[in-house]
Amino acid sequence: MLPPVEQLKIIKRGVVEIIQEDELLEKLKESFIKGNPLRVKAGFDPTAPDLHLGHTVLLNKMRQFQQLGHEVIFLIGDFTGMIGDPTGKSETRKALSKEEVMKNAETYKEQVFKILDPHKTIIDFNSRWLEPLSGKDMIFLAAKYTVARMLEREDFAKRYESGKPIGIHEFMYPLLQGYDSVALKADIELGGTDQKFNLLVGRDLQREYGIRPQTVITLPLLEGLDGVNKMSKSLGNYIGITEPPKEIFGKLMSISDELMLRYYELLSELGLEELDRLKEDIKTGKKHPLEAKKELAMEMVRRFHSEEDAIRARNEFEEVFSKHGVPEDIPEYFLEGEKSLVDILFEASIISSKSEGKRLIQQRAIEINGEKVLDINYKLNPDSEKIVKVGKRKFLKIKI
Repeated sequence: MLPPVEQLKIIKRGVVEIIQEDELLEKLKESFIKGNPLRVKAGFDPTAPDLHLGHTVLLNKMRQFQQLGHEVIFLIGDFTGMIGDPTGKSETRKALSKEEVMKNAETYKEQVFKILDPHKTIIDFNSRWLEPLSGKDMIFLAAKYTVARMLEREDFAKRYESGKPIGIHEFMYPLLQGYDSVALKADIELGGTDQKFNLLVGRDLQREYGIRPQTVITLPLLEGLDGVNKMSKSLGNYIGITEPPKEIFGKLMSISDELMLRYYELLSELGLEELDRLKEDIKTGKKHPLEAKKELAMEMVRRFHSEEDAIRARNEFEEVFSKHGVPEDIPEYFLEGEKSLVDILFEASIISSKSEGKRLIQQRAIEINGEKVLDINYKLNPDSEKIVKVGKRKFLKIKI
């Protein structure tokens, strides 16, 4: 185990805030002297079936703690997932069924070990201690916080001021998340910056239950491919960790140089000195940003697939996009009668929604045989084979 000061240096990489840093250093010192690992918790509500690179910011930090010799708890919020985290929401979330939550939870379990060490990871479910709570227990828990404190949360305050309804069960969410830390006796809890309120509730509740309060570590919300909005599947600016190698590679090659460096800091396993050297080499022109981007894309494909997949994805990218070629193995769509281009792309799963297709046409991001499509209602006839290019990476062959 590294000395506490060295551990803290590694832990602070890519972190937004540590509450409180002096407490964390003290815990690290005690752990180092006694040889007892710290219990590091991060919770994930399985409200969607797939993890993307935005989720891996937390997972990478958890892996760092594992490498430093600490105990990591990947907590699946199967109970809280049925409520739905109200963080950042302008209205009450639709509740998921137990079946939906558990189905998503199973895919989470499969995906997290692409990053975390399965031999050093504890997977737990918060239904284990939340379901047995009696009505009396829930009342006792609710008495620990006031409505005024809850309304300190920005999203709750905005909804209250605008007259939008807030369900009582939504007030329970941060209390239940906080109670997770009580049940697990967590020394440290990780979360995105948008989770700060919930994480601090965990500290407060641990004090109430006579437990040493956890250290809160917040991490940034990873920007999506657009470089502006938080990475989100609903916004279409995400990179899923189970996507095909060439999709992961191609999407990463589409990001800006500035965003590339942020991805390196938050996602790459490069050491601190290596990262500083990379930034300096790019700044001085010793390394071209394009090459650095290819190396990042290869690292991500390697992590979620294999070295062979990474090499193949790079070779294909250079062949297709550097030489303006068309991949050999593009999907095909057999057209039998007149049909709108948007419908075809949606049915072929090239786009996730018809509104996305119309938006891409308006952005001049769709071509047919090299010609830009400008009409959102453009229709194709089965008169000849055509190659449709969507954005920079997706192709579809129209066959008759």
